[in-house]
Amino acid sequence: MADIFAVIADPTRRELLRVLLERRGGGGSAPAPSAAPGSVTADISVGEIVTSLGLSQPTVSKHLRVLREAGLVRVREVGQHRYYSVDDEPLREVSAWLDPFVEPTTAPPLVSVPSGRTSPVPVPAPLRRAAESLPDASDVGDALGRAVAGAQSRIVAPVKKRLGHREQG
Repeated sequence: MADIFAVIADPTRRELLRVLLERRGGGGSAPAPSAAPGSVTADISVGEIVTSLGLSQPTVSKHLRVLREAGLVRVREVGQHRYYSVDDEPLREVSAWLDPFVEPTTAPPLVSVPSGRTSPVPVPAPLRRAAESLPDASDVGDALGRAVAGAQSRIVAPVKKRLGHREQG
């Protein structure tokens, strides 16, 4: 499994997987040139990936080879052309391995939704802890107000005095 982590650690390979996943999921699922007219396939050619990502063909081919060797993509050869599709089984294994390490969110906070109802929205534990460690907004406002008032009295009063203005009470 360590090999798969190294493979998916590369941002270019993750982007390649995203393109392949979009093709499989119907996002831009146009038929491959070798497909029968009117059919839809999850396969995508190297040339289509090059165009989609704006990378060079050798770069795309190199990363696809690494993904193929890790079992993350399947290849279908038609003449001199290669068509790729995602094989998500290894990623399912990674996901299953990671599940015990992902802290479940318990008692998710409620937020208002446009309909006026409330709906639970899970907040990842690290974000929830960070938010809970922030000071209360009213305390911050009080402290800021006192700081501004103090600065004003230290600055404005001497300036008025110097300019000869007297405060009228």
